[in-house]
Amino acid sequence: MDISSLVAQNYAASKTATAPEQGSGQNALATAAGSFMSTLQASETTAMQAMTTGADPHALVEALAQTELAVQTAVTVRDRVVEAYQEILRMPV
Repeated sequence: MDISSLVAQNYAASKTATAPEQGSGQNALATAAGSFMSTLQASETTAMQAMTTGADPHALVEALAQTELAVQTAVTVRDRVVEAYQEILRMPV
């Protein structure tokens, strides 16, 4: 399997987790947090199975790639929120 096709598949799989949803912002945030946690839990389960029972190593690599993308997304969102908060603090009153 080509590495570019693997990356494209992982991107397509995680794209739905980061797509904006219709509805209230608070509901969308709760949904995104739940999706983030489920991604982390699924990756942890896959990693445990790979280490204990010798499960498919390809599944382990795929789970780790999805987790890495989810964590990078969460860090980027956090950085943007902190940057916006600091910008608000710099505004003259």
